[in-house]
Amino acid sequence: MCGIIGVLDKRSGGLKGVLQPMVQALHHRGPNASGYWMDSSLGVGIGHTRLSIIDLSEEGKQPMVSASGRYVLTYNGEVYNFVELRRELERNGHGFRGHSDSEVMLAAFEQWGVEKSLTRFGGMFAFGVWDRTECTLTLARDRIGKKPLYFGWIGPTFLFASELKAFHRHPAFEREINRNVLALYLRHNYIPSPYCIYRNLYKLAPGSLLTVPFNHQSLLSDFSPFPEDRSRWKPLRYWSARAVAEHGHARIYSGSEMEATEELDRLLRDAIRLRMVADVPLGAFLSGGVDSSTVVALMQAEAARPVKTFTIGFHEKEYDEAQHAKAVARHLGTDHTELYVTAEEAINVIPRLADIYDEPFADSSQIPTFLISQLARKQVAVSLSGDGGDELFGGYTRYFMCQTIRNKVARLPKLLRTGFASGLRLLAPHEWSVLLRMAMPFLPKRFRFAHPGDKLHKFADLLSTGNPEDLYYDLVSHWKSPADVVLDSVEPVTYITDRDQWADLPNFNEQMMYLDFLTYLPDDILVKVDRASMAVSLESRSPLLDHRVVEFAWKLPTSLKIKNGQGKWILRQVLYKYVPPQLIERPKVGFGIPIDSWLRGPLREWAESLLDEKRLRDEGFFDPVPIRQKWSEHLSRQRDWHYYLWDVLMFQAWKERWS
Repeated sequence: MCGIIGVLDKRSGGLKGVLQPMVQALHHRGPNASGYWMDSSLGVGIGHTRLSIIDLSEEGKQPMVSASGRYVLTYNGEVYNFVELRRELERNGHGFRGHSDSEVMLAAFEQWGVEKSLTRFGGMFAFGVWDRTECTLTLARDRIGKKPLYFGWIGPTFLFASELKAFHRHPAFEREINRNVLALYLRHNYIPSPYCIYRNLYKLAPGSLLTVPFNHQSLLSDFSPFPEDRSRWKPLRYWSARAVAEHGHARIYSGSEMEATEELDRLLRDAIRLRMVADVPLGAFLSGGVDSSTVVALMQAEAARPVKTFTIGFHEKEYDEAQHAKAVARHLGTDHTELYVTAEEAINVIPRLADIYDEPFADSSQIPTFLISQLARKQVAVSLSGDGGDELFGGYTRYFMCQTIRNKVARLPKLLRTGFASGLRLLAPHEWSVLLRMAMPFLPKRFRFAHPGDKLHKFADLLSTGNPEDLYYDLVSHWKSPADVVLDSVEPVTYITDRDQWADLPNFNEQMMYLDFLTYLPDDILVKVDRASMAVSLESRSPLLDHRVVEFAWKLPTSLKIKNGQGKWILRQVLYKYVPPQLIERPKVGFGIPIDSWLRGPLREWAESLLDEKRLRDEGFFDPVPIRQKWSEHLSRQRDWHYYLWDVLMFQAWKERWS
């Protein structure tokens, strides 16, 4: 994996002096080599920092110039089908110096052009390519959004980079925070594409490309990435999740359950086989859940020797899955490494989070994700993960919760629902969890949830909500009215709030999966894994997000994803060909840590300093009243507000470092 940067500025006299520090800011993404290419007469410069995975020789070094000299590429990621493409290009007369996928990409641009080549690439990537003939820069990002790409302006200068910390190295960078985007962050605990925490900077959306002409400097100021702006220069979709979802349901899979299972098995095995190609040591994250166990099982089926697997364990039993991962690893015969982390070791990561996630980000599983990446990097340079299974195959609890409320609870009179909700709130979440854990062995499997107290309180909040669309919005929201907390802010439109962007799908469960696939997956899950793994120079690959698997998943009827109140049915059928069900069937835990109790204990002093009322008031971003109220209620155990508080704390810690 790598870090990429680029600058377009006709006025830039010291282009080299700008490129070098921007590249150095991304050293962690590529510690093996770095370089830059520039044309000072035009004011064009691109840079690259390299983590060598394929073709470790100098022939794989970037920025790379195409054989004809027309294209100059800086690229982050992997094109997994590059061997197949190379053979086709060789038949068309192209020669190759080395065996990197970067060189194959450049030959593809020469043969088919950039846009058509994108439709043929299978993998994860973000790149910038300068066309010396047309004087245009094209930025592109993979279909799902595995690899990050920011772009925007500092005055008349156009820049792009893998991470925001590179922009900070530009001498003219202004750190103006976008309050409207801050409100979005408080709602979702992440910042949705195409928005960015800084004004005039944006994220390129997954499956998009942006072509920037550089013949005339004035053209740069005409561009805006937002669909409501009718400007001439805006990103184009070369792959549409909406089109894939709608096309899939218009041509629903007609085979039997067994045939569907066999086809998914075949697709996944091929996706995993392609992602096991590397010139460096390779392994996998293993939690013992359905997704990671499926990936590891298929890896081991493809491998000639035991696969290296890695698990993080916690001494807090409610958050620990290491014993389950160990059982799966033992059954599959992997070379397994586990590390039990103390609260002190996990807490010691917190001061690093603002550097690792250089945009506000508050999914607290960022901490164990970093720790398992750090563990894996001691032995391997590439690790496969199970990201994507929940969104594609219906794994999140909210899919079942919304369906239950819609089908049963919503029929009850509102007064009765409100009264029932009040009764559920009489006990704090941790008190409910203690009671329900004792009853858990006697409950049906579909009611055996991890953290049951939290889920009961969420259920109480939803009882008075009306239609399923509002239920979903409530479930994916942290702060319910963030514009009332962030001073002088108005929430921008997102895929979730703009229903014109929704797909035409047969039921709302599928709509929720679609919206999660567009938002939560690329902007939370994939951001979390990319930054945590790249902070330790580890490449993470996600075979469940192979675009062929994604397109097949959207052809499957809901009945093959959700059965009897349980998600990922068809994925489980694939897994159970390799692992006994009894090793997998248990309540879904998630990759969490006890932030709630830490905020009342070892993190209390740190949190208090960041949430100090005078500090909040003086800084002028938040109304301190609702924040202080939640902090007080959390400390007294009246309510568990750690999700809300962690959002504010991560912004405060980020602002202290970067603003």
